[in-house]
Amino acid sequence: MAHQSLSATGRSVSRATRVAASTGVGVLAAAVGYLVTYLLVVDEVREAFGDSVADWMGVAWYYYNAHFVEIEAYGEVGGFSRTDTVDLIAQSETTSSVAAYAIPPLVLVAVGAILASQFDARNLGEAVLVGAPVTIGYAVVMGLGAIVAESSTEASFFGIDAAESMAPELLPAVVLGGVLYPVVFSTTGAVVAALVRSQ
Repeated sequence: MAHQSLSATGRSVSRATRVAASTGVGVLAAAVGYLVTYLLVVDEVREAFGDSVADWMGVAWYYYNAHFVEIEAYGEVGGFSRTDTVDLIAQSETTSSVAAYAIPPLVLVAVGAILASQFDARNLGEAVLVGAPVTIGYAVVMGLGAIVAESSTEASFFGIDAAESMAPELLPAVVLGGVLYPVVFSTTGAVVAALVRSQ
C-alpha cells in the first residue's frame, strides 16, 4: 500500500515538473518569436514610425499582428474621439513583414516537438500533457506585452487638448494570441513528435 502511494506521488511530481517546464518554455517561445520578428521587421518599423515610436514597441505591434491581433488606435481632439484598428502587416507590401505571420506557428510547433522528445511522449495523452501547458507561459507574456506595448501622447494647442494612443487589443491578445495559438500549434508539434517516436 505504501509502495503504491509513493509511486502515485512520483507520477504527480513528474506531471508537475512537465507542466512547469512547459510553462517556462512557453515564455521562451514568446521571446524567441518576438526576437525573430524583430530581425524581420525592425527596418520597416524605423521607416514607418521614425523616432515617434520605440523600435521594440513597433516590433511588438507587428508581433501581435502576426497572431491576428489588431492594434487599437485611439485619438481625441477637443472632446471629439475616434477609435480604429490597424493591422500593420496587412498594410505592408514587404515580404519580410508578411513572413512574420509564419513565425508564431513555426516556433510553437518546434517547441511542442522538442518538449515531446525531451519528456519521451509516445502517445496522444502524453503529448497533450507536455504541449498544452506551453499556453500558460505564452498567455502571460502576450497579456503583459499588450499592456506594456502601449504608446500614448498628449498635447495642447491653443487651449485645445489632444491625445492619441496605440496598443494591441488586450482581450484578443490573451485569448487568440496567448491561448489559442499555443494550444493549437504547440500541442500539434508535441502530438506529431510523439507519433513519430511511437513508430
